[in-house]
Amino acid sequence: MSAAVVILAAGAGSRVGAEVNKVLLTLGDRPVLAWSISAALALEDVRRVLLVVRPGEHTAVADAVSPYLGEHEVGIVEGGETRHASEWAALRALAPEIESGAIDVVAIHDGARPMAGTELFASTIGTAREHGGALPVVPLTQVVRSDGGPVTGDLVAVQTPQAFRADALLAAYRAADADGFEGTDTASCIERYGDLRIAAVPSTSGNLKITFPDDVSLAARLTR
Repeated sequence: MSAAVVILAAGAGSRVGAEVNKVLLTLGDRPVLAWSISAALALEDVRRVLLVVRPGEHTAVADAVSPYLGEHEVGIVEGGETRHASEWAALRALAPEIESGAIDVVAIHDGARPMAGTELFASTIGTAREHGGALPVVPLTQVVRSDGGPVTGDLVAVQTPQAFRADALLAAYRAADADGFEGTDTASCIERYGDLRIAAVPSTSGNLKITFPDDVSLAARLTR
């Protein structure tokens, strides 16, 4: 059995204060995007790593990550105007291998989360094989109600990579395309059109998403 890892890199750098795509910013000794690529390529059962990029950035992304691939290859496809459209573009590219059975699980990850690490990728992919789907989660501990009171109960924040059985994921996105539906993340499309058991995988706050300038500094400290 082999998995595919889709890394979404079609964002921008406006909120982080950069003039370039934030996944191309330098983090430690390499671009932000290269950290996720390296983690995915380290998995023995990953058949394909596919990057989804903004129109016009194919060459910039390829040049930025190529020094960190070694003997591996990654595919690059052009994304859409929304996250859902970018995910659908990736799944269309993977469709022949999913339909043939060559790929049994697809993990979709935000390229702006550079610190996920190989262990979290492996855990979500393995859990998806066992249950059907897997989401990394971390407890929310600093949440208050609109009246200022604490929120009680077990609340979690959902991260990426989110992994699902490939055939069910492809079928869900085909149904969504036929209906004109766009989900906020991968799981929302599966919940609407799929029938998979989705299991939670413990994660940590270290799997942060680079959104604002302070996030870059924090992620840099985590690379040391």
